Amino acid sequence: MPDVFADLVGQDEAVDTLRRAAAGASAVLRAAAPPTTDAAGDEFDALADESDGGQPPAVDAGAGMTHAWIFTGPPGSGRSVAARAFAAALQCAYGTGCGGCPGCHTTMTGTHADVRMVVPDGLSIGVNEMRALVLRAASTPSGGRWQVVVISDADRLTEAAGNALLKAIEEPPPRTVFLLCAPSTHPDDISVTIRSRCRVVPLVQPAPEAVAEVLARRDGVAPDVARWAAAAAQGHVGRARRLARDPEARTRREAVLAVPRRLTGVGAAFDAASALIEAAEAEAEASVAETAVAERAALETALGAGGTGRGAAGAIRGAAGQLKDLEKRQKSRATRAQRDALDRALVDLAGFYRDALTMALRAPVAPVHTDTAALAGAGAQKWDAEGALRRLEAVLECRAAIEANVKPRIAVEAMMLSLWKG
Repeated sequence: MPDVFADLVGQDEAVDTLRRAAAGASAVLRAAAPPTTDAAGDEFDALADESDGGQPPAVDAGAGMTHAWIFTGPPGSGRSVAARAFAAALQCAYGTGCGGCPGCHTTMTGTHADVRMVVPDGLSIGVNEMRALVLRAASTPSGGRWQVVVISDADRLTEAAGNALLKAIEEPPPRTVFLLCAPSTHPDDISVTIRSRCRVVPLVQPAPEAVAEVLARRDGVAPDVARWAAAAAQGHVGRARRLARDPEARTRREAVLAVPRRLTGVGAAFDAASALIEAAEAEAEASVAETAVAERAALETALGAGGTGRGAAGAIRGAAGQLKDLEKRQKSRATRAQRDALDRALVDLAGFYRDALTMALRAPVAPVHTDTAALAGAGAQKWDAEGALRRLEAVLECRAAIEANVKPRIAVEAMMLSLWKG
């Protein structure tokens, strides 16, 4: 059975760091635990001894381990995958992340009682959510070895939420570990004070060859399709899997890559912008609609909807505030999903103009989009290197503007005009 780090693609150095830390954490617990004489304790000791041959661990107690970590890296590098795998290794009965023990299995499937996964639905993580999380994390592990808090998008913490988290990191409970995921340690992504109290694990963009190998081995994708998807996804493992297995994702990508040849005038530029926005909205709506309906139905049932008792009608009338809060969260989630869908389209478009630029410069590198290489080559001849670079910069500026909360339609329309004018 593969261990918990098997899905972390092309991150050998980071995996080595995390393995040593997990071994150090296990050594801390063994050093602190009193001798056991019952059957359960003998079984646990036997499991631990089996992993190290019955000898003391090669690392000193606590070596390489700390209470707060930040996983950084470009999109698709596997920040949240690394954090979850490390959480599993910390809960592993062997202290190695074997992948087969109950601690590993429940953590990887998201059912471990002492591992909290924070995945923001909306645009940010608020202070109330963070305070509740910190309060729960302060409790003693109920059955596992550590209390582990994984925040998958720590760059979305509001200032107040960051301050609440900082207090917990400054004075951590003895058996609580915080794992934060962020694009970088830049102050725009994570506060300097939080960064100074965490150990950083930098992840790199995996090579397309490594991504293709994983798609073929783990997901059963045909080798030629895996190589194409890995190149088109530009090292983003999740996107490569989506392109390899989802026909609708490939259709959306083809529509985005058709944009450059549609820009024949001002009107065409605005039409292309509308098409891109509408496609992102449709994709986002499809991704969140089912969840939204289920959430509303569950909340209404919990509040007494459909009941026939004397107080049922009054209870549901008094639930307007809770339903409004749910709608607000769902709207925020839909906005985030739309921006994520739009960003994926912009990444594909940036890849096209990157191909045109490298061809104009005659750079000896493989194209990102092999299926539109001829179109990118024609663009390179028409625009030259400077024109291709200006268009690439327009796409990247659009991504930055949307991230800075510029209205997506305004940002995309400005980008399309820049792509048309060059």
